[in-house]
Amino acid sequence: MSALTVGCSAPSESGPQAENSSPTHQRLAGPTQALPGDRPTIGLNPDWGVETLEQFATTTGVTPGAAVSFIHMPFSETDAENVRDAADQVAGMGGVLMLTLEPHEGLEAVTEESIAELIDLLVEVNDAEVPVMLRFAHEMNGSWYPWGMQPEAYIDAFREVAAAVREQTTGTEMIWAPNYGGGYPFVGGQYAPEPGTTDFELLDTDGDGELTQLDDPYDPFYPGDDVVDWVGMSLYHWGDSHPWGSNDLPEPEKFSEQLRGTYSGLAGDESMLPDFYELYAANRDKPLAIPETAAFVTADADPDLALEIKRQWWQQIFAEDLRSEFPQLRLINWFNWDKHEPEVDGLVRWSVSTDQDIADAFREDLPEWVAEAHDVNRAG
Repeated sequence: MSALTVGCSAPSESGPQAENSSPTHQRLAGPTQALPGDRPTIGLNPDWGVETLEQFATTTGVTPGAAVSFIHMPFSETDAENVRDAADQVAGMGGVLMLTLEPHEGLEAVTEESIAELIDLLVEVNDAEVPVMLRFAHEMNGSWYPWGMQPEAYIDAFREVAAAVREQTTGTEMIWAPNYGGGYPFVGGQYAPEPGTTDFELLDTDGDGELTQLDDPYDPFYPGDDVVDWVGMSLYHWGDSHPWGSNDLPEPEKFSEQLRGTYSGLAGDESMLPDFYELYAANRDKPLAIPETAAFVTADADPDLALEIKRQWWQQIFAEDLRSEFPQLRLINWFNWDKHEPEVDGLVRWSVSTDQDIADAFREDLPEWVAEAHDVNRAG
């Protein structure tokens, strides 16, 4: 996640991997089968070094049906051990692991060798009866990661990883998850493409010789229906307007309008963006996840205001009308970190579990129809 992010018919019951088989590994339900198909599941993007899933459940009374873990590619043994620990905690809850794969050495690090190491780890996790949603090189349409703004190389790498996953695992599915396009093309990021390069030309979707908000922030990076099982989007409430840093209540319907590409408000007119939900979830019959979401609150915010900001955001996300408007929306992960954000040079309290009043309100407001870990079915 980066602050450049903002300035920055129902799915088949058999699931996209239903026909895959393995002669050596027991059948395991993939995430499409495991997560309820008729309602969203609450998931968590946890700060594993601060809080276990069990501690989160004790504090909030909510048992997340999915949890996010991050790993480099290639990865170290310490990275692998962290994933195993996360998978153990997810197994104890009965949920799904969303494994976010980050090639910080660049897309050239996605080699046959690094893919083989990844597959070994995925098979190990699947054999422990934990379904995996593999989020490869997320937010690839941003300019802040070394794999960003490189559509051709990104698609090639995604498809290579997806082919290995489909051929050699039994409970892993691929999710394609760009960043919300507000602020695109995120000028000033370290990995912004240079004019005259192939990447620049591919991203100049309207062919006017410039990269602007009128260029499509999603389509150049889409790897293809045949290799994408889930679609997703990082979507946060950072406040009202750039520069970020103030504690602002979310505008009504902001979440749904951003998902639809119709938002025009205090953060600017972003209504030129494509309708992400319609184009990538509904029209392609793909289940939709929100891998990361939360609401911006500074560490020194008034406690009542902090609660109200977060409450208004989660009430939007879990509103009854959103359930009917976005039937493909199957998973929403709250970004449960309190962390220093360089964009505001300060601590941001994204979490819902480090303040008991906020934790209690989160439990109180979460509708009964939102699925939790006990609703996940991992049987193949």
